[in-house]
Amino acid sequence: MRVVLADLKSNRGFVSKDTVVGGYGSRLDPFSRVTAIIAHVKKQYHDVPSVHMAYIEAILARAGHEVEWTRGGDTVDGDVALVLSSLVDHKNETAWADRMRARGTKVGFIGITASKMPDLFRDHADFILNGEPEAGVMRLARGEIPTGIVVSEQINDLDSLPFPRWDLVGDCYGSKYGIRWSSRPVGGGLPLLASRGCPEFCTYCPHRILAGYRARSIANIADEMERLCDQYHRPYVIFRDPLFTEQRERCLELCDEIQARGLTLTFEAETRLDRLDIELLDQLHAAGFRAMSFGVESLSPATLKKSGRRPIPEAHQRQIIDHCRKRGIVTAAFYVLGFLQDDWNSIAATIDYASDLGSTFAQFKILTPYPGTPMFKQIEPLLTETDWEKFDGYTPTFAHPNLTGRELRFLLGAAYTRFYMRPSYLANFLKIQNTPVREWVSRMDRRVNDRHSREEIADISRPVTC
Repeated sequence: MRVVLADLKSNRGFVSKDTVVGGYGSRLDPFSRVTAIIAHVKKQYHDVPSVHMAYIEAILARAGHEVEWTRGGDTVDGDVALVLSSLVDHKNETAWADRMRARGTKVGFIGITASKMPDLFRDHADFILNGEPEAGVMRLARGEIPTGIVVSEQINDLDSLPFPRWDLVGDCYGSKYGIRWSSRPVGGGLPLLASRGCPEFCTYCPHRILAGYRARSIANIADEMERLCDQYHRPYVIFRDPLFTEQRERCLELCDEIQARGLTLTFEAETRLDRLDIELLDQLHAAGFRAMSFGVESLSPATLKKSGRRPIPEAHQRQIIDHCRKRGIVTAAFYVLGFLQDDWNSIAATIDYASDLGSTFAQFKILTPYPGTPMFKQIEPLLTETDWEKFDGYTPTFAHPNLTGRELRFLLGAAYTRFYMRPSYLANFLKIQNTPVREWVSRMDRRVNDRHSREEIADISRPVTC
């Protein structure tokens, strides 16, 4: 059987799917000069292939099937096609599916969006795998062609899965060379899942609504990393776990295993800052840890608690980021603007805090209620947007109690401008520590901040295109 795996690229803005926002995906359609630059950078460094598709490819190849991977919009010869679904690009995905079905190909959709929102895909598919896809794909590999909506049970023993087959993907992501200041190589890296699901209870996050939390054994993870080292020179591994350092002793064990096997690689991960300490950071760095992303979300502990997120003391945040800076570990902080408790002043305070905290990068998004999350049930009566593709993280989708959609969009643009267009950002990026230079930079920051304020007052006083 010939199976086509479609991890389709979008033709509008920069779209990330697969494990991003639990699989619903995000789309950055530039809305300012700063976000245009960020979208360009993301296309160079963040356009990585789907790890779930790579698992599927391994399952099918192990069973002796011919597999074709495609990311373009052209139709491909095949008996069956599996399409990675997303919320932000579902129209493009279903249009491609329609063209494939017109050729006589059986088409199925996988992923959280098809699982939680099957009505978007039902008329464009022969089947939908509801849940993590591997169990359903194993039945497909045995020759069972599904019909309708079929439950694909979660696999509890993750060690039983074959390793993702990146060698069968068209582009050789593992052979790209990194640039020292960016850590992540041009062209991305090789995604790796050491665990699935999330043990936290944030009401706005979709990472825990498809399947439960499970972790692979350290030996199994190290075996996969060793295989990558055998296939690629100094691979760059992107751990896609929502909370990589959830279990401290496991992380230390993995560091020991990487060093004991003499693996030459670098890696990044997403985590919580309260699941890190100085000793753990040093051990991770010695094993090849070079970048991390983490959620700060809001400056207000009360706002975070109402959203099911445990606040992290400011002193600890600063300690961890300062130590990462000393170690040369790139940091990327995530912020959410527009919690129900937010107003203009609270968002402005969060933006100021992001600049002062001084992570290497920052990502700002507008609170988006995703289907299946507790937050969605709470906000559903307030929804104003009916186009699901606009649930992209950058577009207001509900009637906020304190801010208009125009104001939220304005504050989002201001956040990116204030964070990235300040002299201290460049100084931090270049790791300048000279005291007289830093004092001069601080003075320039104040002048630039005053200029931003004047421009923002002028902009918000006239109509802004949303």
